[in-house]
Amino acid sequence: MYNTANKNYIATSNLETIWGYLKRISYQDMTHIKTVIIDTLNGIMVDDEFRRMHEKSFDKWQDLAASVYGLVTDIHELRDDLTIVCTAHAQTDRDDNGYMFTHMKTSGRKLDKIVVESKFTTVLLAKADNGKYVFETHANHSTAKSPMDCFAESEIPNDLKYVIETLDKYENE
Repeated sequence: MYNTANKNYIATSNLETIWGYLKRISYQDMTHIKTVIIDTLNGIMVDDEFRRMHEKSFDKWQDLAASVYGLVTDIHELRDDLTIVCTAHAQTDRDDNGYMFTHMKTSGRKLDKIVVESKFTTVLLAKADNGKYVFETHANHSTAKSPMDCFAESEIPNDLKYVIETLDKYENE
């Protein structure tokens, strides 16, 4: 159903290309598109890092962090009826006291400092629980979060359609 022939699928990790399409979708000839899924932010970071692997300066790491930071910051400026879903892989760290915390895996320390998840109003953590796949909606030793009273349960079905419909209903009430 989703492929380049149907003009509803693009495979790229190049941020300039991604931005080009997001702007076209938002403002030009693709305003019929209501949802875009960027899968994954980690892939974009790693591919950008490897494209520039021969650069030896410290500036490369600042540029890499700035590009991802710019993406997650600027997507909020796109048209209001466009939903952007960004997926990412999680990482669980344990500190010296044994405290475990799950957050988005990033490339480099700069993005850890700003906490990429802070740029989103909703962060859901996908996990397997007793043989079923769910989204964690509230922080439980993680950066998961959702608007107050949007999701009553701390775990909901792993169903993006349900998530988007619930968030739309919440925002339009």
